[in-house]
Amino acid sequence: MFSEISEELPDVFSDFTPGSAYADRESWNAVPQAVRDVVVRDAEATFARAWPFMTASDYREYTENGNRAHFEALYFTRRRMLNDLVLGELVEAGGRFLPKIVDGIFLIAEESGWQLPAHNAYGRGGLRLPLPDTSQPVVDLFAAETAALLATIVALLGDALDGISPEITARVKREIEVRILTPYLGRHFWWMGSGDERMNNWTAWITQNVLLTVFSLKTDQTTRHAVVRKALGSLDAFLKDYAEDGACEEGVVYYRHAALCLHGALTILDTVAPGPFARFWQQPKIRNMAEYIANMHVAGRHYFNFADSSAVVEPCSAREYLFGKSVGSEMLATFAAADRAAAESPHLPGEWNLWYRVQELLVGHTIPAELQPASGRDIFYPGIGVFIARDGQFSLAVKAGNNGEGHNHNDVGSVTLYKNGSPLLIDVGVETYTAKTFSPRRYEIWTMQSAYHNLPTFEGVMQSAGEAFGARDVEVEFGNSEARISFDISGAYPPEADVRSYRRAVSLQRGRRVEIVDTYDGDRPAVLSLMTCVAPTIAPGRIDLADLGSIAVDGTGSIEIDEIEVDDSRLRSAWPEKLYRLRLSFADKLLRLRIV
Repeated sequence: MFSEISEELPDVFSDFTPGSAYADRESWNAVPQAVRDVVVRDAEATFARAWPFMTASDYREYTENGNRAHFEALYFTRRRMLNDLVLGELVEAGGRFLPKIVDGIFLIAEESGWQLPAHNAYGRGGLRLPLPDTSQPVVDLFAAETAALLATIVALLGDALDGISPEITARVKREIEVRILTPYLGRHFWWMGSGDERMNNWTAWITQNVLLTVFSLKTDQTTRHAVVRKALGSLDAFLKDYAEDGACEEGVVYYRHAALCLHGALTILDTVAPGPFARFWQQPKIRNMAEYIANMHVAGRHYFNFADSSAVVEPCSAREYLFGKSVGSEMLATFAAADRAAAESPHLPGEWNLWYRVQELLVGHTIPAELQPASGRDIFYPGIGVFIARDGQFSLAVKAGNNGEGHNHNDVGSVTLYKNGSPLLIDVGVETYTAKTFSPRRYEIWTMQSAYHNLPTFEGVMQSAGEAFGARDVEVEFGNSEARISFDISGAYPPEADVRSYRRAVSLQRGRRVEIVDTYDGDRPAVLSLMTCVAPTIAPGRIDLADLGSIAVDGTGSIEIDEIEVDDSRLRSAWPEKLYRLRLSFADKLLRLRIV
């Protein structure tokens, strides 16, 4: 799609300015006072802090014991501090934050590598090297994010920095040339795309930030043309792995790094080369990609989640609103505007990308706040097998698909259910990332296993990972009185499970209840897991979930309850300190649940 327009590119690309420059006081003074106060307060708090000290030993910790969190906390704190200081200076324009901004720029410029330790490799899944090789920089997600941060600072604050010393912006440009532009143009990284190889959020995310970097700086036209042509190929590689329905197989959290970064890349391209890229905003596939986040929303901060996505997600920002406007989706624009308005005010994205936060400051106050979000709709995403149905009480999602998707959990057939906006049957999500998370031992982690989703296990045999393990014979119906999906998940299990068929039918009987009917044909005893964050009580033929609701059960033998202590910080951002797994043994070959 993108590469087709290579011959239509202009001879001269325009610059891209990621916001309003420091000297444009009219734009910055238009930021509401309440927001300005928060920005300056954050900058003052940062000004009083010491910069984190990072050592080679901190970097090597990942290859020594798999810990990512320690080094990444230091790394991201530096960037967030610099981010806060720059925003404070842009809003206030008093000069008091500039000296510490210069310190932050030089600290980052003097780092041996901008790539994270977990990404310090030259091939997909390759050996992670213990320390950066300064002669061969790796362009990963956060090397590109770092370049975009520094380039945005130069674009917006360059004149003020030059007033201190021209060497500041000159140093930034040299570091970006060596660490990003030369390796980007001179070698192939897996995320750039090659043939049929599957891409993921990395492709759009990094490509957006490389484009942001090259066009925010005063780069020459030869470099710009070379970067754009390579970027167009990468964006095509990214799009090819999306179905026409636009669903993000990595979940809502990664939508913001995938489809939303495609919007960022396309915004830059459409600005620097007006005309050729305008047609992309009208593409149904890109509009479908844009609207995905609104379709996955449940209530408040809660979203239907699967894979490594969390059930609780930060509020929308100006980015989602602008994406909706760009593709002509009033549904998305209205949803994003209402979601922003419902957030704690004033809200700035929790991202470390300075461009995103500048957009929120300059555009956010122009977004209508009185809009009401469109009511959630029923939808089926055949590309990933996700079924969503709602009524005035229940919000239901069922995941068919396969176990070979990006950030996969073995969850084919799992059900997620909310009642009146509160989680009833849950998808736990993922713990804090470690080396194990993206290793051959991934499925030793409990949150990745089908036994900790709302799925059956057969004498301890769980689902297997890989595209070959998926749902079959999927049937979907949406009606006024009932929405229903049924499928066979026996193919998601390995041969040793001895499952000939396992047919699951899930229906939302509107205004009444949700029903799950599992019909099993196999040789091993079946046990169904149900995951909840509400302490359950067992009564004859019924499971009570406090005042949230109850599950009438037919066809079960024993029911056991496992308490799971939650002490991981990433999980605790979504769930209470205890989760519960119900284990329902099959009395025969059919088990029926009626949830009211």
